[in-house]
Amino acid sequence: MSEALTNKRPIISVIISPKRDGDRDALQRALSELAQQDPTIRIEPESLAGQTTISAMSELHLEIICDRIVREHKVQIDAGSPKVIYLETIRKKSEAEGKYVRAVSRHSIYGHVKLKLEPRDAGSGYQFVNESPEGAIPTEFLEPINLGIQGGMKGGVLAGYEMVDVRAILYDGSHHMGDSSEMAFRIAASMAFKEAARKANPVVLEPIMSIEVVTPEDFVGIILGDLSRRRGRIEGMEHRSGSLVVRAHVPLAEMITYAIHMRSMAQGRASYSMQFVGYEEAPHTGESGNDEAGAVASRPKGPKSGSGHAAAKLDSDSE
Repeated sequence: MSEALTNKRPIISVIISPKRDGDRDALQRALSELAQQDPTIRIEPESLAGQTTISAMSELHLEIICDRIVREHKVQIDAGSPKVIYLETIRKKSEAEGKYVRAVSRHSIYGHVKLKLEPRDAGSGYQFVNESPEGAIPTEFLEPINLGIQGGMKGGVLAGYEMVDVRAILYDGSHHMGDSSEMAFRIAASMAFKEAARKANPVVLEPIMSIEVVTPEDFVGIILGDLSRRRGRIEGMEHRSGSLVVRAHVPLAEMITYAIHMRSMAQGRASYSMQFVGYEEAPHTGESGNDEAGAVASRPKGPKSGSGHAAAKLDSDSE
């Protein structure tokens, strides 16, 4: 049995690139150093266009990273708009099999896997369990099967988002002496996972933030109405030092550029703080999109667009 938990998962990302081509190596050195100092940062490899994706725990976290690149490492960068990181998961049990058979020269390549999938509690991560009969699959192919499943999870089955909180049970399979290989079983496992996941009522998840707005009572109605339009759930209100404190849970996708909007609504007299509380199932909007495997999905409402990374800055008193 093996298990991976989803602690400290980034919830927002931004694409950056150096303003000058000559700074590409310096930027990669800066990112490497920052990642060593802060293990919660995720950095995707540089693309052919010289762009790098940084994922972090909040908008403010992204702002700090970009500021340090410029201020400490003297690399001028261009940054796009922040993008919310969605996930996928399953809601019911299912099973499927994957069989990979290919003829190469004078022999075949063979791998055969039967999987069961089960949903797990939110935040509990991925778990792999081997319950196959003794002798059905040699032990040296168990880890390639595990890796094949995890590879299938990376792109999900709905909209290309990573899948989480799944138990994968290997309950059977077969092999051919001399023809089976690690690659064959890895591919067969990925095939079985994809088929089973599509039958397991997959859904898209979006990050939810706990927000606390401190505002003069004159602006409470405006603040409440705006949070409602952002799909916010009001959790409570209380008086504090002559102001009213509004607590709510709001999808992160609805909070991009909120600082600028709130400052305008409350004439600069309100402030807020925000922290991540967890993922919830995202509503469908009817927009269809294809993932890399060609599966059609209804996408959740995406992040609001801004005029660039600076458009999403938080106030200094916000998290």
